[in-house]
Amino acid sequence: MSATLGVPPALAPEDEARAAIYGLIGRLFYTHPDVDVLGFIVNTKLFENNTSALARAWSELVEASRKAIPDKLESEHTELFVGTGRAEVTPYLTHYVIQYATDNPLVELRQHLKRWAIARREEANEPEDHIAGICEALRFAIAMQHRTDREQKLFFETFLYRGGVKFCAAVIASLKADFYRAAATFTREFLELEHEAFEMLG
Repeated sequence: MSATLGVPPALAPEDEARAAIYGLIGRLFYTHPDVDVLGFIVNTKLFENNTSALARAWSELVEASRKAIPDKLESEHTELFVGTGRAEVTPYLTHYVIQYATDNPLVELRQHLKRWAIARREEANEPEDHIAGICEALRFAIAMQHRTDREQKLFFETFLYRGGVKFCAAVIASLKADFYRAAATFTREFLELEHEAFEMLG
């Protein structure tokens, strides 16, 4: 009946969780987390009775959130990703995948988002290849547009995975990272798990 009325089917629980994690990652890297975001992380029960690398990374992020002071997080975010001149770590993922002067992955990303009818918010100043924007696009594609697994895989592998893993490595290696080392470790483990799952599609 719902299909006849044009109502999209409910998301599977695992897809709801994936969309929520993409949304959280986007929020963490877009700007420093406030008290509400930190409280959400601390009080959200994920990966209980799980000993995977992702579960351990989540536990580390929970502990970092429990100890975090929002004012210090604002400074850490600014020093890492904004800076007064050149940022310590660029959050723009096309930076990590360009090999030749003729490469223009940002144009490809914009074209793909246009095909998916996903537009940048008017108040956003950042280009679309900011890790927060790409994660938010995937969250929207999963939770709102119900894109197929193969559509998600193409977007993930083309625009997020390679650059995202290298971005996380740069954050983890930075001496200025404290809370964001835990955030990047969790993000890296999640991206690796998504990559493995998409590889199973063939």
